[in-house]
Amino acid sequence: MAFIDRSARALFLGEIVSGMALTLRYFFKRKVTLNYPYEKGPLSPRFRGEHALRRYPNGEERCIACKLCEAICPALAITIEAEPREDGSRRTTRYDIDMVKCIYCGYCQEACPVDAIVEGPNYEFATETREELLYNKDKLLANGDRWERQIAANLAADAPYR
Repeated sequence: MAFIDRSARALFLGEIVSGMALTLRYFFKRKVTLNYPYEKGPLSPRFRGEHALRRYPNGEERCIACKLCEAICPALAITIEAEPREDGSRRTTRYDIDMVKCIYCGYCQEACPVDAIVEGPNYEFATETREELLYNKDKLLANGDRWERQIAANLAADAPYR
């Protein structure tokens, strides 16, 4: 400090004092950070997370095998096979999504005329192997059953903007 003149020393001490004042001002305010694993922040109704296939309230799956989601997927992550049923309607026999290829663009959800395929609110899915990221119809339906209440609320909240 011997080589610093008085004006520089005063400026330096002033910055220290103003920094301490700023620290003390925010010390007693409400925290703005979250303790992530224990506290979770709010998600937008348009958040695109883990995929799910939905069912109607009577338990029948919504997918009508129109294959629009497969056609519009830019990453070619969706594979669908379908066959007609006895009543004349078409249903999927195979609905696979390769989550490694998926870019979470949401085009599949936008293209679906019956809101069968959706991207749900789950962003905490991790796996140890690649095979676990190959979602089949059973896993997608299980995700839909697990998140149905939240998915329906998100779709209702976003409906005026669609």
